[in-house]
Order: sequence, then C-alpha cells, then structure tokens
Amino acid sequence: MSLGPLIIGIDGTRLDAATRDRLAHPAVGGVILFSRNFESVAGLEALTDELRALRDPRLLVCVDQEGGRVQRFRDGFTPLPPLAKLGRWYESHPDRALDAAYRHGRVMAAEVLGRGVDLSLAPVLDLDRGSEVIGDRAFAADPAAVTALAGHYLAGMRDAGMRSCGKHFPGHGSVEADTHLTEVVDRRDRDAMAEDLAPFRALASDLDAIMPAHVVYPEVDTRPAGFSRTWIEDILRGEIGYRGVVISDDLEMQAAHEAGSTRERLEDCLAAGCDLALVCEPSAADALLDELGDASPRECRAEISALYGRPAFSLAEQATVPEFRAWRASLKSMAESADV
Repeated sequence: MSLGPLIIGIDGTRLDAATRDRLAHPAVGGVILFSRNFESVAGLEALTDELRALRDPRLLVCVDQEGGRVQRFRDGFTPLPPLAKLGRWYESHPDRALDAAYRHGRVMAAEVLGRGVDLSLAPVLDLDRGSEVIGDRAFAADPAAVTALAGHYLAGMRDAGMRSCGKHFPGHGSVEADTHLTEVVDRRDRDAMAEDLAPFRALASDLDAIMPAHVVYPEVDTRPAGFSRTWIEDILRGEIGYRGVVISDDLEMQAAHEAGSTRERLEDCLAAGCDLALVCEPSAADALLDELGDASPRECRAEISALYGRPAFSLAEQATVPEFRAWRASLKSMAESADV
C-alpha cells in the first residue's frame, strides 16, 4: 500500500475501528500525536506499536516535543527547558550553552524514539523578536546565536537517530500575531528579512525537513509562505539550495483559511512545493478524507521513509549509561530554574 502526503491528528490513546479505517486511507502517510493521545509511557508505547503495525510501509509518527510550553509528553519524560533559556545562557557562557543545546536535542530525541515516535518537529529557527506565539520557543533574537545553538541541537538529534524539521521558514519570530488565531502579515521586504532567513540558509544542508510559516510576506508574494511557489521553489529550493522534505504547517490554522477549503489548501500547498501536509484536527481530517474518496493526491513513500527514526540507543542503554542520567538531570534542573 502506498503512503500519501497527509499527516493527521487522531483522538484517544488507542486505535478504535474508525481511526484504523481513517489511517488506512491512501492519502495518509503519517500521524501527529498530541497530549490528548498520551496518558502514560506504557500507553504511548502500546499506541505507537499499533500505529507501526497498521500499514506496510509503515506510517510516520510525529510529535511536537520542543520543550517548555510545547512538550506533548511529560509524565515519564525529562522536563525540557524552553529553547530561550539556552539562548540566555549563551550570552554569558556560550560553550556551556552549546553543550546544553546538544544535550537537549539528544535527550529529547532519544526519549521520543525509544517510545516508537519517529520525529519531533524541531527545532524552531525563528528569531525571538516579538511574536506572541514564538516567544521563548526560539533560541534567541540574534541569528548568529540561533544558528550556533541550533547546529548543536541538530547534532544531538542526529546522534540519537532522529531526523529534524526546522520551522517556520522564512521566519515567524518578527511579527507579533499568532497564525493559529488570525491572518498574519509581515510587510518587510527581502532585505529587511535577511536576519530571519539566516539560520535557515546556514543550516539548510543539515535539515531533513523544513516547515514554512502561514505568514504572508506581501513584498515577496501575496500568499502565505506555505502556499507560495516563490518562497518554497524559487527561494528555499532554488536560491538557498535546500534538498530535503517540506512539511506544511497545520492546514486548519486560521491563517491558512485564506487559501479556501481544507481540500483547496491541501492542493495549493502541494502545488507550491510542500511534500507533506499537516491536518491536526481529527474532525477536519475526517472531512477531508471523505471528500478525497479513495484517492490520494500523490504517493509520498520516499519522503516519509526519509524521516523515519533510527534509534542509536535502546531504552535500556538510556537508563543505564551515566552520561544520559547526568544529561537528564541537568536539563530538568534548567527547566525548573528561574535563574537561567
């Protein structure tokens, strides 16, 4: 059975018959999990076992496990500090902050992979310059600091066996409004956006996936970046030379609605150059799959398989290696500290 371009959200902590049928649709290639799908480590392992056994080739299993306020799995997982804490530390102790960024990426990835999840959609490469939705999810306001810290974070993910997804291209951090709630417009020209683009440009060859923002940059294109061939094909792939997978942000976010119905949004983001598309709300995914019938817009087996996790360490090794225990303890301390 082929895999399609949709990564969808589901309800519950186990698969019922209706969800199994939904995930068997040829347009589906993966699942994104949320806190609503998590009640315990054992339950998560049972759920990911079910998901992995459902199809061949298997579905991609994703999550947002950034740390701070965006950490979907908590009980039984290391509390991870928001990336901004690493950025603040970088100002006074850059070498220690870079080491902490590596540990953050590696511990996060190892723990998630060990429970059967392939990919955390991380790291955030936006600059912390006033966005209400980005904020402390970003490493820093300075693009050089973001690039340095993210480079070490990516190395940690890679050494754990996880692929990566940089977001939100070409930069969401310098515009205040939240794309989850409203249409967002950044009226700067390309020259003014150079610093926002810098981390994506510098790290393009290290990233396995990139997620475009649902932000409109009218000086470049009148469509949000995730629906813009100018941004995805001409700038990201052509000018910057990026060769990895492009994953849309959630097609149900309010800022995506200007592109029309969910099916129109899917068709438009794929036409613009996205390889895979997120639909996180289960009811919206149901409606879209019903509308698609038995068809899939395209086969995405290669794109999906490129993002499978390949764990470098077993759960037993993670539990017994003193280095991992020390890294977890230091990250927990940083997450709980108000001083860093």
